[in-house]
Amino acid sequence: MKDILIKLIEGDISIEDAQNELKVTQIRELGDNIKFDVRRENRVGVPEAVYAQGKTDEDLLTIINNIGSVTNLMITRLPEDRFNNIKNKIDEEILEISTYYQTGSILTINKTQPKKQRGKVGIITAGTADIPVAEESRITLEQAGYTAIRTYDVGVAGIHRLIDKITYLIDEKVDVIITLAGMEGALPSVVAGIVDMPVIAVPTSTGYGVGEKGFTALFAMLQSCAPGIATMNIDNGYGAGAYAITILKQIEKRVNEGF
Repeated sequence: MKDILIKLIEGDISIEDAQNELKVTQIRELGDNIKFDVRRENRVGVPEAVYAQGKTDEDLLTIINNIGSVTNLMITRLPEDRFNNIKNKIDEEILEISTYYQTGSILTINKTQPKKQRGKVGIITAGTADIPVAEESRITLEQAGYTAIRTYDVGVAGIHRLIDKITYLIDEKVDVIITLAGMEGALPSVVAGIVDMPVIAVPTSTGYGVGEKGFTALFAMLQSCAPGIATMNIDNGYGAGAYAITILKQIEKRVNEGF
């Protein structure tokens, strides 16, 4: 980008030429259907992710085998059977730097290991059924270089389990807490009523009856009377991790500026 701007200032290229060159550095077109954002991580600090659902196996292979200058990539919502379908068609050099996470249904590709960042995020689930979504948050955070500290299955059905775990996260000096719950979705309200840090709430699609598909949990989290809660969409573990990253990045920016 700097080289392009220098050429523009020195009059070597027109504004239109500069605009076209900048577009090339931001977007890679792969075939007719895919426009790949190659600079997202540099712009916002959040790992570049490709949502597997709705894409064909051929689409995914086109993206994976043509990542080019992208350093780290996540393929989210990729069930194990689909990964096994495409595994043998992934270029060998890319497969060697890839890791598949069965529980989180994520494939990561890392040309270099994520740079270690300051900041910790606690992740709490109400039950074991919420763990796949929680793992999506954890992997997102770790792909950005942040430490994720997990404590699972400590929901309000046995609230005595939660108090010790909250103390543990406070002792670990976490900066943000991600809470995940289905059923009635009460966990984020309880946590936010105890701690003095931002709480990110993720409703999960665990439950039955009126709690089916996660809508009851979503409404409860949106309606919470505890302050300081940001609520994600149902099962959006990646979004929760990304939001925690933006909070930590902003804190780091202000600290570096001397505020």
